[in-house]
Amino acid sequence: MVSQLKVNEIIKQSGSSITIGEAGDTVSGPYTNLPAFHVTLSSEQAIANTTETKIQWNSVTLDTNSFYDTTNYRYTPTIAGQYVFVGAARLQSSTDAEQCYLAIKKNGTTILESYYKNHYYDGKEVSVITSMTSGDYVEWYIHHNIGSSANIPNTSKHQYAYGFRITGA
Repeated sequence: MVSQLKVNEIIKQSGSSITIGEAGDTVSGPYTNLPAFHVTLSSEQAIANTTETKIQWNSVTLDTNSFYDTTNYRYTPTIAGQYVFVGAARLQSSTDAEQCYLAIKKNGTTILESYYKNHYYDGKEVSVITSMTSGDYVEWYIHHNIGSSANIPNTSKHQYAYGFRITGA
């Protein structure tokens, strides 16, 4: 039988902290940063010159609720709330380019686009906080004008995307 404790306020008796549970217990409810995910590339991805291209994150290292889809390379949480999304990528090219950008799109619309100059294998990390409701999705895109196709290498320390919920709806 499960017990419930219903109170309006908890006040500590002494000391500076309140302990709930024991070591090893898990916390659930509205104050946990779940769902969460982390994805990388399993192989290099070719990015055509002057073409905005969706990054094909296809290697899942964490997906607490199975919301990341490796067939369409998007994250679609069904739990509403405010989310943090981060993406990082670099092009495998020593050729300088003035018009490179990394973008995060929500439901197909760019919500963050950050430009950078590709100078000898430079990369970029972008992050955004956005509200998500059931059915919303996010994807990551990259663009460059290096002059020819360039690859995103599959090194997980340079190329990755992740996200997690920080508050409820």
